[in-house]
Amino acid sequence: MELTPELLDRRLLVFTGKGGVGKSTVAAAAALLAAEQGKRVLAVEMDAKGDFTDYFEHPSVGFKPVEIHPGLFAMTMNTEASLQEYLRLNPRIPLVGRIGPLAHAFELVATAAPGVKEILTMGKICHEVREAIEGRAEWDLVIVDASASGHIVSQLGSPKAIRELVHVGPVRAQTEWMHEVLSDPEITSLCIVTTPEEMPVSETIELVKQVEGDLEVSIGPIFVNRVLPEPFTRSDEEIFERLREPELEAALVGAAGSGVTAVMEAARLAVTMRRTRSAHLSRLRAAVDLPVAYLPFLFVRTHGMRVTRIMAEALGMELGL
Repeated sequence: MELTPELLDRRLLVFTGKGGVGKSTVAAAAALLAAEQGKRVLAVEMDAKGDFTDYFEHPSVGFKPVEIHPGLFAMTMNTEASLQEYLRLNPRIPLVGRIGPLAHAFELVATAAPGVKEILTMGKICHEVREAIEGRAEWDLVIVDASASGHIVSQLGSPKAIRELVHVGPVRAQTEWMHEVLSDPEITSLCIVTTPEEMPVSETIELVKQVEGDLEVSIGPIFVNRVLPEPFTRSDEEIFERLREPELEAALVGAAGSGVTAVMEAARLAVTMRRTRSAHLSRLRAAVDLPVAYLPFLFVRTHGMRVTRIMAEALGMELGL
């Protein structure tokens, strides 16, 4: 399947993936790319680690959106703040429900009832999307740096879980419009980030099956992060193998020094890693009928604006922008 620029025309993109695959990096790159395409973007960090803004070399932000780059605003999800906002926006809830005791009672209920905490998280996100669609908020696109793949199904499925618990009343009505936002493929796409390795690919395949079986959320592209370049063509590799013959390698060492051997071994390792990872990519493509985007392995130890911009440019090329 082909990857198209229309992905950025959605109103909500939710990024998830196995821990450690670079989910936040890809979400930040998508947010930067969209902002530089002229969109007003709200980036939401769902896990509240507070490091999403590091990708833009900006201090951490809280529940209130802050502009961290021209056209790009960021906020960090806070369940208690989301609850307080919900109470302010719903005057039908009695005044007694707007003070401390409700928050304590909520914690008890949330621990026991599935979907209660998740509904506040997804409710806030869907609220921002709905407000934007109806012209009451300025966002063209909301991008979510969501939880890891082990938790995303329960979060996206929280409206369904609450609907099974509550059959009438304002809470039920809330889940209805949330379901409409999340299930509309013209509005929402779930974007899965993985790497070309055995465990991340296996978890991605399982996540796709679970989402397709349990949720009504459209799955967008699979973003394969940390793809190594191919060092040689097949014809180049024949020349490389000849240079590794003892007599030719000895001549190279004599001409350029002992470091030649280390360079040759490093090149061979790079070829082996690339070929091994290609097998995992083949398994992924065979298992899922979804567009796949490839993002480069960046040989850096830290992330910041430079890395985010490189990834945004690579993503733009994949989208044809």
